[in-house]
Amino acid sequence: MVSYLPSPTSLEVRHGHELLRIEAWGTDSARVRAALYRLPDSSVGALDDRALSVDAFSVGALDDGALDFGALDDAAPQTAGAARVVVETTAGGARLVNGELTVNVTFDEAEPYPVPHLTFTRTSTGAELLTESREHFWQPGARVFLGNGSGAYEIHQQFAAYPGEKLFGMGQRTHGRLDIKGLALDLVQRNAEVNIPFVLSDRGYGLLWNVPAVGRVEFADNATRWQASQAREIDYWITAAPTPAAILERYADATGHSPELPEWASGFWQSKLRYRTQDELLTVAREHARLGLPLSVIVADFFHWSAMGDYRFDEKEWPDVPAMVAELASFGVELMVSIWPTVSPLSENFADYRDRGLLVGADQGVEFLQTIQDKGMVTPMPVGFYDPTNPETRAYVWGLVSRNYLEAGIRVFWLDASEPELNPAHPANMHLYAGPGAEVANIYPRDNARLFAEGMAAAGQQPTVLLCRSAWAGSQKYGAAVWSGDIPATWGSLAEQVRAGLNIAISGIPWWTTDIGGFHGGNASDPAYQELVTRWFQYGVFCPLFRLHGDREPRTPTGYAMTGGPNEVWSFGDETFALLREVLELRERLRPYIHDQMRLASATGLPPVRPLFVDYPDDAGAWMIDDQFLFGPDILVCPVTAPGARERSVYLPGDPGGGRWIDAYTGETFTPGQTIAADAPLSHIPVYLREEAQVSLVT
Repeated sequence: MVSYLPSPTSLEVRHGHELLRIEAWGTDSARVRAALYRLPDSSVGALDDRALSVDAFSVGALDDGALDFGALDDAAPQTAGAARVVVETTAGGARLVNGELTVNVTFDEAEPYPVPHLTFTRTSTGAELLTESREHFWQPGARVFLGNGSGAYEIHQQFAAYPGEKLFGMGQRTHGRLDIKGLALDLVQRNAEVNIPFVLSDRGYGLLWNVPAVGRVEFADNATRWQASQAREIDYWITAAPTPAAILERYADATGHSPELPEWASGFWQSKLRYRTQDELLTVAREHARLGLPLSVIVADFFHWSAMGDYRFDEKEWPDVPAMVAELASFGVELMVSIWPTVSPLSENFADYRDRGLLVGADQGVEFLQTIQDKGMVTPMPVGFYDPTNPETRAYVWGLVSRNYLEAGIRVFWLDASEPELNPAHPANMHLYAGPGAEVANIYPRDNARLFAEGMAAAGQQPTVLLCRSAWAGSQKYGAAVWSGDIPATWGSLAEQVRAGLNIAISGIPWWTTDIGGFHGGNASDPAYQELVTRWFQYGVFCPLFRLHGDREPRTPTGYAMTGGPNEVWSFGDETFALLREVLELRERLRPYIHDQMRLASATGLPPVRPLFVDYPDDAGAWMIDDQFLFGPDILVCPVTAPGARERSVYLPGDPGGGRWIDAYTGETFTPGQTIAADAPLSHIPVYLREEAQVSLVT
């Protein structure tokens, strides 16, 4: 027997020990939760169960005492509008209708072991969007709970696979694909692998796996299966908005909107592996000013500190931070500081972290989960991590940051190694305030960004940019900007960045960037590398954030003495410098257009960099292109990702009877819906403007 308990906006289904709840959750959307016996009292996912404003930056209203670490706002169900929600039992089961999404529940008593079965359809057409599929015709069914004696379960959720379906999103990965159909992906945070478990389908739905546990998803030809090794419930959110852009808007409504990008953040960011002293950093900023080169941000990277966990400058190397910040401000430049979540046992604050329970615990062993050679260490030593899921930790760390950085005028923070990067890489060995690492590890980077967003808001500061190496669903509402991690300085890596940036944009992160030139390696005096840097700059100028960084040759072992080779725009030879100057000046001309797109991203969730199909969903050709992108609605960008290439194939999306595309450099016009051979001289990559565009790339 199966029983149904309808309410005005939700439907509960009970069968055996399982409780299944389907709830209207935002326009055209629903949240589905399933557990044995009862649903957990608190959620650690991306959907907030508390009645919070859907304001993009209402972090000050968060109740730190509530054990709820989600990112789906409780206001979202209310926005659905009860008048539009229909919940009813039917002859063969029950259904919930919320706008364009209908959730049908059936119970086939002819099956050997019948269980409730969910099918999601588009209300206006009745077309099937997604349906569950059993793991086996006998048993188990589509939802599986395998007990492990801890009160948690290994969980599976299986859906049908559809021939020809295209899937996008899932955060930022290194697989080099845009369409992720056919891939198996680990649900875990790693350097350069950002796990945001949201997927958009060309069938017309978006789905967020709202479970921050370590696990795996398989988008196979015979089934799609989500799995977590240890969790308390199955929890996911699905929307059936009519277009890809509308799906992204519903997703932002559910998990949080980004703030508007600060005006200073759209310019050029200069960084190298490490400027070791105040004088080194100021010398670079002064040279930018002398040469008349645009510069918005310069970076004091890792090991500027006295010790990990102190969160202050080493006074021997940085003797007058307020004076440095003031001089940079006179150039119109912000100083960004690198902040790692690692805490050295040599830190002046270590006893506080340890005795007040502010460190990430270890399921087995002591609370040291990484090794590094920090200041004061003659050899690499174990270090711990602070626990940002603990509200007391957030208050304590922000107190140090505020006193040592913010009061000196520093308001831009680089949250590096924030997966966190473990050694060995066993997230299940972590134990956090939010719960066991196996169940909640994936929210660490999001709550790390939350620490700084809450702190800035409490200090009466405007939202800043938090440059993060990792993120989870909802990170965007805290001002998290993701970069693609410690990637190699190769042509193959450049090609991967194009796809990675598009998929993380689909996953709800509108602020994204790469290490221009790659992180690992690259000889500034090598002509072959100079070509790569040129092409990477020509791609990077059309990324949401425009930032140079890398560990150039000659490289040294990781430790506080490292600095890396030269990595300034004048380091790559006179010919390359002339080309890079033009790119920097192009970025300056683009900044008003960029902020128009960033305001739109904040308001609607539409990322400024996006695949062609977001704007041209009715163009079948647009769904096939993975090496071009739109930068806002008006600029079509076609990166060059191969050495020596001076021509490339370009697809011009749209209806052949619609508006034409214009070559941004020659003024030649083209009919949409065709593929052309485009010139790609070393001076620029192919870029096209909509005929109606009010933006220009040339002076």
